[in-house]
Amino acid sequence: MRTRDGASLQERIVALIHERGLTPGAPMPTEVQLMDLLGASRNTVREAVRALQALGIVEIRHGHGTFVGHASLDVLTPSLAFQVRSGPGGGIRALHDLVEVRELLETELIGQVAQSTSAARLAALDALVNGMDRDREADRAFHALLYESRGNELVLQLIGLFWDVYHEVEPTLGPPEERAAEIVVNHRRIVAALRARDAEAAREAMRLHFRDVKARIARAEARPVPAPT
Repeated sequence: MRTRDGASLQERIVALIHERGLTPGAPMPTEVQLMDLLGASRNTVREAVRALQALGIVEIRHGHGTFVGHASLDVLTPSLAFQVRSGPGGGIRALHDLVEVRELLETELIGQVAQSTSAARLAALDALVNGMDRDREADRAFHALLYESRGNELVLQLIGLFWDVYHEVEPTLGPPEERAAEIVVNHRRIVAALRARDAEAAREAMRLHFRDVKARIARAEARPVPAPT
């Protein structure tokens, strides 16, 4: 439902959050208050709040009320994964595009952190690499830890989003060809460049890491598509 000025009820609720300076975790106006403030019916207010809940903009705590949410990019994972899967060739080309965007982001960032990674962070990265052959989540944590010192929460959320979508869609590529040992070697190369405080070597190590990922996607893209039965 849109009002005379063209704004939807969802947009007006978001505007209300900003106008009142409400921060994540702050209580929202009650349903009755929203009805009065927005001149809307109970049902339309409820529908708008539920839609904002799906986006993470508001959080409904049953028995406690409605609060401003944190709007994490995690809520985009299902829709982005769907978009990738729905692309030509079962989404393999779209998956390549997603990996390319992530490579551009991480190759730039790794050069920025190469000369400021602490000894403690390097030790933590080493520990994550050591666990990669047993725990796939160690890979996700590794890439997050690389850039944590940048203090850019949006970057961390984007990298996490891309990682989650890639691994959700990854089965479309067929059985993995890269052995766990090779994954470990790729990540050790990144840590070695950081330890040497060599920004260009760090960028090249990251490019090599993504080169292997994109090569796997290219092989999957080149496979003949099975004829329909």
